[in-house]
Amino acid sequence: MSTTPDTAAGEFLTFTLGDEHYGVDILKVQEIRGYDAVTRVPDAPEYIKGVINLRGTIVPVIDLRLKLRLREARYDSLTVMIVLNVLDRVVGIVVDGVSDVVPLAQEQVRPKPEFGAAVDTRFISGIGTLEDRMLILLDIPTLLDSADLGPEAAFEDAA
Repeated sequence: MSTTPDTAAGEFLTFTLGDEHYGVDILKVQEIRGYDAVTRVPDAPEYIKGVINLRGTIVPVIDLRLKLRLREARYDSLTVMIVLNVLDRVVGIVVDGVSDVVPLAQEQVRPKPEFGAAVDTRFISGIGTLEDRMLILLDIPTLLDSADLGPEAAFEDAA
């Protein structure tokens, strides 16, 4: 069985969105920070909350709950932003909370389920199985490519 690098074994940062557990490749995580104010960008899709200035780098911020069409986003003291660095692009994703880092062996990673056209699974790279839960493993490059976040895309229309 061949796998892509995004579904390979490794360590994953786990986080929650609502009642579900998700994971991203720990090697793509730059930092984890509390959610703070973002600067809104005019005419951006609802899931793009805006941008932040992270030590001189302008970073777009995506609310993953809205991007994945989950229930309405709630912002409180537990809301967290995970800053990812993927393909030389830095982006923040807003999640409900960060859990921990878990290692997954190859046999613990299953292919993503196929639901047909009714369910969009292109952002899922696989399902990680742990003894008491399943992790939805996100394909971050595909997610970012679909988020209209080309270089400086957040400012092209705003200029």
